[in-house]
Amino acid sequence: MGENKPRVIVIPAAPKNTGTAEQRQLRVAAYCRVSTKEEDQLNSYEAQKNYYTEKIMENKSWTMADIFADEGITGTSAKKRADFMRMMKWCKQGKIDLILTKSVSRFARNTVDCLNYVRMLKAQGIAVYFEKENINSMDESTELMLTMMGAFAQAESESISGNIQAGKRYAMQRGEATINYHNLYAYEKGPDGKPRAIPEQTEIVREIYQKYLRGDSLNMIRKDLEERHIPNARGGATWTHSAVRGILSNEKYVGDVLMQKTFRQDCISHKAIRNTGQRPMYLVQNNHEAIIDRKTYDAVQTELARRNALKGNTQKSTPSGRSCYTPKYALSDRVICGECGTLYRRCTWVNRGKKHIVWRCISRFDYGKKYCHDSPAVDEQQLQQAILRVINGVMSEKPALVRRVTENLQVVIRPSRGGELTVAEIDRELETLAQEFDATFATAASGNSADYSEHFKTIFAQQAELKVKRAELEQRQAEDAELTSHMELAADTLELAGTAIAEWDEYQIRALVESVRILSKDEVLVRLKSGIEKIEKLRVG
Repeated sequence: MGENKPRVIVIPAAPKNTGTAEQRQLRVAAYCRVSTKEEDQLNSYEAQKNYYTEKIMENKSWTMADIFADEGITGTSAKKRADFMRMMKWCKQGKIDLILTKSVSRFARNTVDCLNYVRMLKAQGIAVYFEKENINSMDESTELMLTMMGAFAQAESESISGNIQAGKRYAMQRGEATINYHNLYAYEKGPDGKPRAIPEQTEIVREIYQKYLRGDSLNMIRKDLEERHIPNARGGATWTHSAVRGILSNEKYVGDVLMQKTFRQDCISHKAIRNTGQRPMYLVQNNHEAIIDRKTYDAVQTELARRNALKGNTQKSTPSGRSCYTPKYALSDRVICGECGTLYRRCTWVNRGKKHIVWRCISRFDYGKKYCHDSPAVDEQQLQQAILRVINGVMSEKPALVRRVTENLQVVIRPSRGGELTVAEIDRELETLAQEFDATFATAASGNSADYSEHFKTIFAQQAELKVKRAELEQRQAEDAELTSHMELAADTLELAGTAIAEWDEYQIRALVESVRILSKDEVLVRLKSGIEKIEKLRVG
């Protein structure tokens, strides 16, 4: 028998399209888009749809797949164009053979998106025809052309975006505040275009501020609002921690507007980035009616920063390195170990069935004597009585104490009113130096510029010195303002308090006590918010 030899079977190629009636019609779709919803653009939008409908229906070898159109939608991100994505889905399902579009910039203003989708469609045998550029994506020579056209379209978008952003910055510099009222509680847009307070909601905002200063946590305030069935900014029944924090930290409630808190990373991704110093911010003070007075607002910002700065006590007890504010006990974030500086924690000891409350150093509690060797456990009743004795001793001399706080306020404010230059005076001197530089430069340009080099150096040195002074003065004024607000609040608290506190009250203690440092098993150092410090003995019984 002979060996089986391989056979080659020739499969004839399919006949070329002859335009006969048996040829399947191409399923043709069109994509059109306008960038805005203005009336003239919408007219163009309708005109494009009508044009492509007639164009497809008039061609006997074509059949209408659909007209896909997006109006008022960005072209830099395909995923934000609903009809474009629907068209891509149809292509994957094999419902389209050819796509018609006006130009590359109508199809996509993002070079990467444009090429990716064109290549994806080409791999599926679907052509895209760009009428303005006369480009058919199925042609092998069109890849470079599409890349160039896509890049031009993207560059145009970036240029337009840059112009828009520049216009917004100029408006901010002029103090033209833009406010989003969508999630803004207690304010609505007034007849003059500025925020107008909503009476029934302003009282809620004031309550939130007072409760927070009194020591309530964000969660306590949130629960209270929900239990009282108070609607949120959108009219819903549910409040969140971020909504409460937003009210406490929003400068609009004191009548100011801070602009450019966030910015767009670029015109392609449209990702919003929190502005932490990458770009300038613009603060418009006293822009509208305030709901909260500035002293209360500043006190709340100080308290927000204080609670946020609470670090994790140890990595063992808080692996994240953070701890949350605890409002239940006034001393939870105020009792400090005199040896290692770690916070104390409230603990319950059980001895022979009897419970005993003590405060212990958290480092000692978590690690034994590894880092903190001699910090004592302190009986809660002894600690509370020592603090009450300090407070009541101060209260007995309340008039003198209030006077002392007032004097401290004057000492804090006085340095900014001394013989040194103010910020405004420094700005005027800088402007004068700038004018002097311009005049000198103009003179030097017409002669030998080397003759003026020393003068230029002197101007630059004076400008640098003034800028340093200005930065130092602004920093000192900011610190003075925070300290002034803190001491004013302490003076008000003392003025409203009675001459003595008979029983332990968490709210009053929190309002009066700054910190308690455990010096030994027998002594503690109590520091009040008024600035007074006193060492007190711990007494047994």
